[in-house]
Amino acid sequence: MMCPLFRFSLLIVLLPSTFWTDANAVRSSTLLLARSDQLVSPNAGSPLAAWAASIAAQSAADAAGVATLAAKPKPKPKGHSRHTFVPIAAGRQILRTPSYVARARLGTPPQTLLVAIDPSNDAAWVPCSACLGCAPGASSPSFDPTQSSTYRPVRCGAPQCAQVPPATPSCPAGPGASCAFNLSYASSTLHAVLGQDALSLSDSNGAAVPDDHYTFGCLRVVTGSGGSVPPQGLVGFGRGPLSFLSQTKATYGSIFSYCLPSYKSSNFSGTLRLGPAGQPRRIKTTPLLSNPHRPSLYYVAMVGVRVNGKAVPIPASALALDAATGRGGTIVDAGTMFTRLSPPAYAALRNAFRRGVSAPAAPALGGFDTCYYVNGTKSVPAVAFVFAGGARVTLPEENVVISSTSGGVACLAMAAGPSDGVNAGLNVLASMQQQNHRVVFDVGNGRVGFSRELCTAV
Repeated sequence: MMCPLFRFSLLIVLLPSTFWTDANAVRSSTLLLARSDQLVSPNAGSPLAAWAASIAAQSAADAAGVATLAAKPKPKPKGHSRHTFVPIAAGRQILRTPSYVARARLGTPPQTLLVAIDPSNDAAWVPCSACLGCAPGASSPSFDPTQSSTYRPVRCGAPQCAQVPPATPSCPAGPGASCAFNLSYASSTLHAVLGQDALSLSDSNGAAVPDDHYTFGCLRVVTGSGGSVPPQGLVGFGRGPLSFLSQTKATYGSIFSYCLPSYKSSNFSGTLRLGPAGQPRRIKTTPLLSNPHRPSLYYVAMVGVRVNGKAVPIPASALALDAATGRGGTIVDAGTMFTRLSPPAYAALRNAFRRGVSAPAAPALGGFDTCYYVNGTKSVPAVAFVFAGGARVTLPEENVVISSTSGGVACLAMAAGPSDGVNAGLNVLASMQQQNHRVVFDVGNGRVGFSRELCTAV
């Protein structure tokens, strides 16, 4: 999962349809995503102090999430061992710090779980019964494989055992034993066994995997700060072989999109669409890039930023992906709440933004260094991201600043990323800047698209 700050809970209802091509039929489904009410909205009349504390904590957590998200080493050539404990995501307590989650039905008869939907993660994993260190069963359900007639373990030697994300499969008993693996998630270490079962998202009429062989990890042990682990599991929508996108390629054609609801309204809903049917016809697209050092992430070429229509003077190197080292570049992520830009890019954007604001400055808040007293009214400079291929996404006001009506404070909802280390130079286009936009990931055609859309429609 790329790096979460605010996470929202989404419940999904799928409306199936079929899109026919000359070669085959590709299924398409729409899932409804509902935001949870776990986070106090800054516009809900809450005291400024409580809102400030919440935002400061989320900002700090988002920075930590970015650090673990991109810290994925270049895979070593065949014949060399791979690192066992490689951070692949930043964790959150999904039901306390809202994330985007979907209702999943796993097994026969189906057992219902609320799983995180994570475009920056490959594999799926869920807490299984008797898991040590997982969320308590009384407050968070788990999956019981013994109660599913279609569950089967994946054995050592099976192709899927060699495809587990950047962890090394553990097969001390040799071929025929259950395939186990370890991975790191935020500040936790997970131990799981690989299994297969029937999976569908949303209710009984939702989008289903075409057979009973969806491969996922069955969590047995969680150590460390287990509260950071999504309590009911996660389904990865990354680009790896065990992601939902890859496992359902024949059904949905390696294309999905989402529209994320605004954090301001607890009544907002969004949609996750699978397959080509129902995707917007008129949409701005930019090429989807590949980074062999971090192959699961969705890289795009952001070539500029504009404030009030004027190009911001950002060095090209601050936005470019270094193919040799895999550092830098721009990724699109739904797990991180606030956009993080490389320090030179952020400094240029921030300075241009400040020149366009006439309101009196307020003290910095957490990771936000550009805040103002707005007293109920504000004029926010227009911010636009410019991408290769001519695509441009102009952000509405609610995607640019985070504000508190009761306190009269608004802050630029972006921040600088790390200036050194493996994540230096990484630009992350996060969920707040994507909200109320349809974001299409068309992996087969190598493109990412953006289209303005209000996420309140069914």
